[in-house]
Amino acid sequence: MQLTPLPAFNDNYLWLWHNSTHAVVVDPGDGEVVMQALARSQLHLDAILVTHHHADHTGGVNLLREATQAVVYGPAGENIPGPYVALTGGDTFDWHGQRIDVIDVPGHTAGHIAYFAPGPGDAPLLFCGDTLFSGGCGRLFEGTAAQMLSSLDRLAALPGPTRVCCAHEYTLSNLRFALAVEPHNPDLLAYHERCQLWRANGQPTLPSTLTQELAINPFMRSRQPSVVQAVQQRSPSASDEVAVFAQLREWKNQF
Repeated sequence: MQLTPLPAFNDNYLWLWHNSTHAVVVDPGDGEVVMQALARSQLHLDAILVTHHHADHTGGVNLLREATQAVVYGPAGENIPGPYVALTGGDTFDWHGQRIDVIDVPGHTAGHIAYFAPGPGDAPLLFCGDTLFSGGCGRLFEGTAAQMLSSLDRLAALPGPTRVCCAHEYTLSNLRFALAVEPHNPDLLAYHERCQLWRANGQPTLPSTLTQELAINPFMRSRQPSVVQAVQQRSPSASDEVAVFAQLREWKNQF
């Protein structure tokens, strides 16, 4: 199985997951980008996976469905271009021998879901939409801090080698904020250097891994003493883990 990030818009990645003949695409905001990739590699699109309803994740669904007859999967609790297979956390389905598990991850939107493919063979895959970014997490447009914290906890429980396939190239911006929170984190300092080099060479910083994110991402580390201390220096009233997370997210909003 191969994994290809397809750049779209200013900073989106549409993830194409494929073998030699068949493909799945995740969050196709731009259908033409996907059609061009399918033609280049002579792939047939079998399935479209949607994590949430925002237009930069769904804008190409109708074009691709009509052109390829691909089956569309998406969150049961959100308005996705239909018809589609409505999914909630705990659901599973198979694609060419690959099991795909559905995880509820509300926070960025109310019904956001993620897709986890545990194998076999390759390192596990996580398609997390706008819930988890490398070095960051999504804005709380519809959900609460408590929901997002719980969602990130669900993702943190997945195997460490899991490849984290985020939907945006926000990494360098996120890491600048992470360094303001934990300026002396050696893993973060080293990762920032690597990501700067990758971007300077025109390479994506993604996919990351869960092990990497647990070492450098302040939103995955919001219970760590160093992060708690940094937040409480700015917001002394943040006395519990949800309040700390909420103030961390607000700090990032204003950064």
